[in-house]
Amino acid sequence: MSVNVKPLADRVLVEPAAAEEKTVGGIIIPDTAKEKPRKGKVIAVGSGKADEPMTVKVGDEVLYGQYSGTEIKIEGSDYLIMRESDIFAIVG
Repeated sequence: MSVNVKPLADRVLVEPAAAEEKTVGGIIIPDTAKEKPRKGKVIAVGSGKADEPMTVKVGDEVLYGQYSGTEIKIEGSDYLIMRESDIFAIVG
């Protein structure tokens, strides 16, 4: 998906993965008990800092902290914008 947003410096725009609807055992989780996802897909990246090039790239699946980033809504979709240092790992 392409959005018309370009993060500045070391910031990254992430589309959070959907929250789990049910447990491994098949129990349906109500909306009030769902945890915030801690995994998402990188949609856009900034140019980095002069002394620190960006490590993540568009399309990477990443893991981040539960309270990382700022929630924003763009064209009706929810995203997180965060510093690259808030990302713990690239998955896959």
